Amino acid sequence: MGATLILASVSPRRRELLAASGVQFEIVPSTIAEIPQAGEPPEAFAQRIAREKACDVARRRPGECVLAADTVVIAGANLFGKPKDRGDARRMLLALSGRTHRVLTAVALVDADGRMTETAVKSEVEFRRLTAGEIEAYLDSGEPFDKAGGYAVQGLARKFVTQVRGSYSNVIGLPMDEVLALLRRHCGSAMAAGTAP
Repeated sequence: MGATLILASVSPRRRELLAASGVQFEIVPSTIAEIPQAGEPPEAFAQRIAREKACDVARRRPGECVLAADTVVIAGANLFGKPKDRGDARRMLLALSGRTHRVLTAVALVDADGRMTETAVKSEVEFRRLTAGEIEAYLDSGEPFDKAGGYAVQGLARKFVTQVRGSYSNVIGLPMDEVLALLRRHCGSAMAAGTAP
């Protein structure tokens, strides 16, 4: 059996996705600030944050495998992380209404020897046009406030989505096919017990 897998995230969605795949892991949250740099492209931002999260936790837990990820929603030239408040969530949902947007999750894995492997997965999500009443009712539910882009595709917002192109689990917060392949390759088959023989 390989080293312990550490998930550098407190995201309930990532925890649920890993657990559902049969992966054994421990949670050690990263403490880095997720702040875009001036002029930083969305893809570069997500990759940098995932890398910094992985390094932050790997320094505290040397000799173990550390998995980190960052998910962003990209609508046109806009980068949407988690909304700051109700007004911010409303702004995001209005921007996504009736449009197709991209969801990008950057993944960084530090293995037991301290080597880092990175990948990034993009999916496209199409929203139907939302009414003001639907948006307000969704905001009232409380669901948008800790989600990139202000919505949960697997939750109440599934009724807003007309199509997902690419990895569905990526839109939730972790592209599981790619993550399980990384774990098998770099952290031993025990890390992906749910799919590996």
